[in-house]
Amino acid sequence: MLKWLNTLFSKTKTDDTIDYTKPEVHEHQKNNKKCMSNKFLIVGLGNIGAEYVNTRHNIGFKIVDFFAKKEAINFETVKLGALAQYKYKGRTFFLLKPNTYMNLSGKAVKYWMDKENIPLENILIITDDLNLSFGKIRIKPKGSDGGHNGLKSIHATLNTTDYTRFRFGISDEFKKGKQVDYVLGDWDDTEKIALPERLELAYEIIKSFGTAGLESTMTTFNGK
Repeated sequence: MLKWLNTLFSKTKTDDTIDYTKPEVHEHQKNNKKCMSNKFLIVGLGNIGAEYVNTRHNIGFKIVDFFAKKEAINFETVKLGALAQYKYKGRTFFLLKPNTYMNLSGKAVKYWMDKENIPLENILIITDDLNLSFGKIRIKPKGSDGGHNGLKSIHATLNTTDYTRFRFGISDEFKKGKQVDYVLGDWDDTEKIALPERLELAYEIIKSFGTAGLESTMTTFNGK
């Protein structure tokens, strides 16, 4: 009888030591923690090679190059691209130029997302857009690929269109059947004069995206 009572009280004492005050972590709470990441992946889309450096299609490369030069940071050759890191107000910006060529851009984006554990909402894809007049800015949290091969690759690889894209207008001032030549062509003299101011604006957009957030950045910069 005494042995039975000791066993009973021993079990009760063990149960009393369980920490019932520890909060249960629900899936949405895990996701919220993930959303609070201070890492951002800024991807400038373009093609590698000297022949593409100053083409309209490479505006993504040109923008992140401008950012890096302004902040005196350097790109290093890494797996699937060139990468530069910039720290600002507790955030870390990873500037990426994929070396996969445009139509395989998604491969580099996915690799660096996973490697640095960067959530989808902290990704900014910078690309040219024929449907916008030269230098016009449009920032959207999701959308179609608009026929852009780089975005098509990202959509297919990430299996979603819910990522932020920063579209830079290159206009559609080309003759019928000359779209490829136009997109892969150099900026004209008027555009070259206007580009520095547009690049400065793009620089501010990247910083705003990482510090002020998407909504504020869209309100401040869309249509400029």
